[in-house]
Amino acid sequence: MKKLLSILFCLTFAMSAFGADWYVSAGVGKKKNEGTSKDAPLKAIWNALEKAAPGDVIHVAQGNYHGKTSCGWILIDKPITIIGGYSDDFSVRDITKYPTMLKPTNEMNQTKPAMDIGTVGFKMWASANQADALKGTTTVIDGLYIDQGDANSYHAVKGKPEGVETGMYLDPPAKGNTPFPSINSAEMKGKTAGNLTIQNCVFLNASNYGIQISHHEGDVKILNNLFINNRMQACDLLCTKNENGAVKFEFAYNTVLFTWSRTSEMTDMGFAVRANAKVDANIHHNILGLSILYGFDNTKGDDKTKKVSLDNNIFFLNKKGDAAVTISPNIKPFFVTDDAWEDFEDCTGIESLEGNKSLTDPALFKDIIDKAYLEGFLAASYSEKTDYNENSAANVFREAMGMNKVGQIETKVSMFANRYPSENVLKFFGAVQGAGAQAVK
Repeated sequence: MKKLLSILFCLTFAMSAFGADWYVSAGVGKKKNEGTSKDAPLKAIWNALEKAAPGDVIHVAQGNYHGKTSCGWILIDKPITIIGGYSDDFSVRDITKYPTMLKPTNEMNQTKPAMDIGTVGFKMWASANQADALKGTTTVIDGLYIDQGDANSYHAVKGKPEGVETGMYLDPPAKGNTPFPSINSAEMKGKTAGNLTIQNCVFLNASNYGIQISHHEGDVKILNNLFINNRMQACDLLCTKNENGAVKFEFAYNTVLFTWSRTSEMTDMGFAVRANAKVDANIHHNILGLSILYGFDNTKGDDKTKKVSLDNNIFFLNKKGDAAVTISPNIKPFFVTDDAWEDFEDCTGIESLEGNKSLTDPALFKDIIDKAYLEGFLAASYSEKTDYNENSAANVFREAMGMNKVGQIETKVSMFANRYPSENVLKFFGAVQGAGAQAVK
């Protein structure tokens, strides 16, 4: 663990050593400042992004940040480093005490981005030649707290267990008491190339993926992050180059909890992390729990194009399985406690399967995990009730008029992707020593 934190520190330090430094503070910064000193920071991240050159480092103090003209999203179009979690005077960095937040409001959904990106979007290439030009470059996102909970739309009463602060999530175009529907986009999304590291970040209440990245070629490292209460999947990394192993993917020391399905029927998606075609994936020392379907999914893409190492992860309370693979034509789930778990290692593309286990001490999450939310999630259900009487007076009349007979379907959802409270989320850092997101020094 000390080695991991040392690597993270050295990586951040190395990036600071080579590029120019920019400073941003929502509290004391001004738009007209030069932004190149701690004493005269800029006020907005987007302003620093426009001024910075590839390879530069943007240091961001505590506060809530929005995009240009308060649009709710920012766009990264060059290899750059963004480091959050500073005090206003930049004398101290502590991501839990001085969170750098990107927490858009529902009103900001009226200014959706021109391309399909989330709260943080990457637009680093549009063609293979442009992507190849980024080979060897490095992009680092470190210490951002992204929360779409206030931007999403929730039902006022439907699917609202006792003690949970909202009703169920509503997909567009539906909306509850909010003026605009949910944005329905990943919190961090886009096209990247070169080397990308996302570390020490929080992805909370994503309406559609925590991270969804299309990467052309290079190393992608997702390290020491919290993924709490996201729809569909915490992290999805796709390779866009037609070459096996073009992308090396490390997903390590992340805490992933409460991953919901795409729809309220709870049968589609709902994974913590997935291995995709042409990606060499090294997934280790994570906490992968409380997924509607699986903690790890290996059911998409040709297994012959993958190399997957799944080691030293802690799984718990994933509803359908801790992992799943395709054994044609069916999907086979495995639980880490099952004797069949060893058979998982014989599946095509699985390179290593060592040291995975179940959570042995749930008390580690006491006073951290929201009890009402946990209780509602564990009991979450969807049901349908059909009321159809072909001989009812209305259907007899409809038949006589040459119209189709009809019935009614009543659906009931006990809970679905409701907003998770943000109060104790940062306490998940360091909750379990040696696995999941560790405390950041």
